[in-house]
Amino acid sequence: MRSGVTPRPGTRRATMHRNGNGPMVLSGLILAVCLVMVCALSLVFGSRSVSPSDILHALSASSDDIAVSAIRLRIPRTVLGLLVGAGLGVAGTLMQGISRNPLADPSILGFNTGAALAIVCSIAFFSLSTPAQYVWVGLLGSATTALAVWAIGSLGPSGPSPLRLTLAGVVISSVLGSLTSAILLPRINVISSYRFWQVGGISGARFDLMMPVLPLLALGLILAFCLTPGINALTLGDQMAEGLGMHVGRVRSLAWLAAILLCASCTALAGPIGFVGLVVPHVARLLIGPDYRRIMALSILIGPLLVVGADVVGRMITRPSDVEVGIVTALIGAPVFVILAGRRRSAEV
Repeated sequence: MRSGVTPRPGTRRATMHRNGNGPMVLSGLILAVCLVMVCALSLVFGSRSVSPSDILHALSASSDDIAVSAIRLRIPRTVLGLLVGAGLGVAGTLMQGISRNPLADPSILGFNTGAALAIVCSIAFFSLSTPAQYVWVGLLGSATTALAVWAIGSLGPSGPSPLRLTLAGVVISSVLGSLTSAILLPRINVISSYRFWQVGGISGARFDLMMPVLPLLALGLILAFCLTPGINALTLGDQMAEGLGMHVGRVRSLAWLAAILLCASCTALAGPIGFVGLVVPHVARLLIGPDYRRIMALSILIGPLLVVGADVVGRMITRPSDVEVGIVTALIGAPVFVILAGRRRSAEV
């Protein structure tokens, strides 16, 4: 026997909204707590371990104590890990959304190799040697490469397509990588200066290097979050998105601009840290589903958690020396990439 009471549409929508927000809120709270814990570990662990009381003392008073000094050196490192993780996580989410390619990542699309080539050229031909100079040169190289990938991927009457953008990124990355090797091999002095940046890490973090790049990073994050409704529409396909009244080319162009700002800023500050942009969106998708508004919100927590966590692991496994973040994230991301590629191939077959 059917009930004669029919739920009002508004009540049904509200119930669905509450049910949909439950996993999102729970996931966000758990990730936020984990992130706070990892940041605390980042301040405590290193070549010299310190106590929680030392952390409070370092934040509230001036002292020449060795433990306090160690914490104050770790604070910029932790902050940079938060910024780079958030930037790369959101950038990876953007790239996978606009390309509809679950394997899209800043390192795969050539952003890192562009920054690497620019820095190698600056060392070899212009004798640049300071971290501040590397930041601006890397920013320029990464942004220029991203624009080149967009220009090549946009060739043809139909404009940029996910497949053309991906292929353009792979080709340009290979070419720039070859040029970088050609410049490095006959110049031993350049290799010695470049190899510290090449690994990708946050151990040399300084607030004076972060501040000039921070506005670009903030602009990229704001633009990315404003574009999430359009990214959701793009996942339905270009024709469906246009049928919904969305300007596909404009959304994809602005999303690419946001990705350029984020990737270029992060690569300039920390070097080529790979696989963060690949792994983070997939973890968020597993937690809360395919809605890019929610994926983007969780990415800004998962990315810092991955980068700062990888930095803590790198400090703990080889104490008193460090393993740079880029090495740890590669050890995590490479197997994930192989698994995702295998699943995608099986699905296509």
